[in-house]
Amino acid sequence: MNIDLQAPPLRRRLICMIYEAMLLFGIVFVFDFIFDVATQSKSALILRNGRQAWLFFVIGTYFIYCWSRSGQTLAMQTWCIRVTDLDGSKLPLIKAIVRYFLAWMWFIPAMALGYQFGLKEWPMIILVALGALAWALTSRLDKDGQFLHDKLAKTRLIQVPEKTQTK
Repeated sequence: MNIDLQAPPLRRRLICMIYEAMLLFGIVFVFDFIFDVATQSKSALILRNGRQAWLFFVIGTYFIYCWSRSGQTLAMQTWCIRVTDLDGSKLPLIKAIVRYFLAWMWFIPAMALGYQFGLKEWPMIILVALGALAWALTSRLDKDGQFLHDKLAKTRLIQVPEKTQTK
C-alpha cells in the first residue's frame, strides 16, 4: 500500500470525530438560532420537522463544502486527516454528497431499532453509542482500514504529514 494513502489509526479518527462534534455544537447553535428568529419560534417542538431538515442541510453544507474544497474540516486539519478520492486526489462534489448521506449510517440503524422498541433517554443513548461503536469497528474488516461508508462512497481517509497541512 502507498504510504501516502495510509489510513489514520482508528483512535485518531474517533478523537477527531469527538472534536468535530464539539465544533458542530457551535454551528448547530448559531443556525438553530437563525431558524428560531426567521420562524419566530419560541419552542424547539414548534416546526420540529422543519428545524431538523434545516439542520440536516446546514450540517451537510458544512461537511460537503469542506470535503470537496480541501478534503478537511477544521477538526480533520487539527488531527492531520484528509478525505480523498480512492487514488488520493481531491474529492469530487458528488462523492462528498454521497459520503455525507452514507455517514449517517453511524447512527440511523441504531436509532431505527431504538424507535421500533420504544426506547427513550439513556437506553436510546446507549444503543446509539453501541451502534456507532459497531460501525467504527467496520474499519477492522477492511484491508485498508477504511470505514464502511468510505468503502461504499469510494472515498478514503488518509493521514496527512504535518508539514503538508493546509494553511
